[in-house]
Amino acid sequence: MDTIKDVGEVLLELDDVIIRRWMAGDEPSLAANANNIKIWRNIRDRFPHPYTRKDAALWVRIANSDKTMLNLAIVYEGTAIGAVGMLFKNDVYRYTAEVGYWLGEDYWGRGIATRAVKTLTDFVFANFDTIRIYAGIFEYNEASARVLEKAGYHLEARLKQNVTKEGTTYDELIYAIYRPS
Repeated sequence: MDTIKDVGEVLLELDDVIIRRWMAGDEPSLAANANNIKIWRNIRDRFPHPYTRKDAALWVRIANSDKTMLNLAIVYEGTAIGAVGMLFKNDVYRYTAEVGYWLGEDYWGRGIATRAVKTLTDFVFANFDTIRIYAGIFEYNEASARVLEKAGYHLEARLKQNVTKEGTTYDELIYAIYRPS
């Protein structure tokens, strides 16, 4: 399993978006964008709702401390508007990583999430000993499925009755992409 190297503050620059480490000062925009039930309904329960400034302060403080993952801010016009990350697996899964992401609702439909996922995916394949990257999404999250498909991921599996959100159990869709040969 790779450990994250110190790559500095800015990891990736797109035309109008920067993907970088979380920094002090991101807390207000993080809390404002993350405090949205529509976002929470599509991600794991450990992501708090409501999402407070206290939650944002804790996240900014700890986001860069886990050396088995990249936790990155998606920054647009100087403001943190969402997150994209990569969790590097271990043991028999040591060549596998899991991608995750969310974006503030005001920025949906602009292709920002797709570009962030695609760019981070390419970065990981170029800089880490990773063969496979996957994402698990709730069956009803059509927008996330489109993000992954546009970023080059393919539907690999449907895990029946695998995730429970708000008291209802759903299928989980697994999208994956492999290191280019």
